[in-house]
Amino acid sequence: MIYPEFIKEKNTIGICAPSAGVGKKLDSFIISKKVLRSKGYRVIETKSVRKNSERGGTYKQRARELDQLVLNKKVKLVLAAAGGDYMLEMMDEVDFDHIKDNPKWYCGMSDPTNLLFTITTNLDIATFYGRNASFSLENNRSQNEFFKIITGHMIKQKSYNRYQTFLETINDITTLDHEVNWISDKPQKIEGRLIGGCIEVISKLIGTKFDKTNEFIDKYANDGIVWYFDIFNMSSYDFYLTLIQFKNAGWFRNCKGVLIGRVAFENIMDKKLDYIKAANKVLKDIPHICEMDIGHTKPSMTLINGAIINVEYKDNKGSISFKLQ
Repeated sequence: MIYPEFIKEKNTIGICAPSAGVGKKLDSFIISKKVLRSKGYRVIETKSVRKNSERGGTYKQRARELDQLVLNKKVKLVLAAAGGDYMLEMMDEVDFDHIKDNPKWYCGMSDPTNLLFTITTNLDIATFYGRNASFSLENNRSQNEFFKIITGHMIKQKSYNRYQTFLETINDITTLDHEVNWISDKPQKIEGRLIGGCIEVISKLIGTKFDKTNEFIDKYANDGIVWYFDIFNMSSYDFYLTLIQFKNAGWFRNCKGVLIGRVAFENIMDKKLDYIKAANKVLKDIPHICEMDIGHTKPSMTLINGAIINVEYKDNKGSISFKLQ
């Protein structure tokens, strides 16, 4: 596994829009750049980042602007401006040879899973999952831990006490009114090589030319694989079927555990098959933890695709930490 050089003070972070532009929340984006600069980083953005569009430019424009940051030797970390829905349409235009020849960190969440998952499983380059270009002026543990990790400090991230839903987040509600409770059937200690992302995105990669997942699983069989799934709005029924699809594709071979985040927009059509019951039914022989601090609900943890993760769980709380090997 290739771990790019961690960023240092005065290094450059490049922001592009491989999915949506940030025009709808431009004020928030400007604050985010201010936060990055306050941390001592230089920040550049590509031409289409501020588009008020579900697509940050045409798929060819988005791929070209990504490539500009890939080839820029000063850029040490490429950060996705936002999530969205249309990144898959630009994947065929991405120059993965350039990415392979210029290893650096890539960071995003949600729709940028397309890029992060593919880079790690195809090129053996570790990537960060958990945050797009969205930062707060307020001091908070999740953000502080993110900045520590991207500089190479492999701290232990402990479960939070309370969280806010995704709907509350997009409505700029910052009160944490919901108690965090990780859910598993027994205490867990899980270790293995981490891979995953937004499950809706991963499900659309299966069977494509970007799907080198089984090769990745075979290569790191001795480490064992730990999956994580960030669920946006997939129904519990579709989640159940998608887990079966992954299982039948061989993706749960050599699996040491599965980590499942809280759902951003729940859609439970049948109370007899909610998300937890769906996971229990398919993953009954695999250690798994649900309702974790992963993905769209805030605060969320920073994950490293390709690294060795250590997970500890007991009494509805837990922690994660990483080893770079």
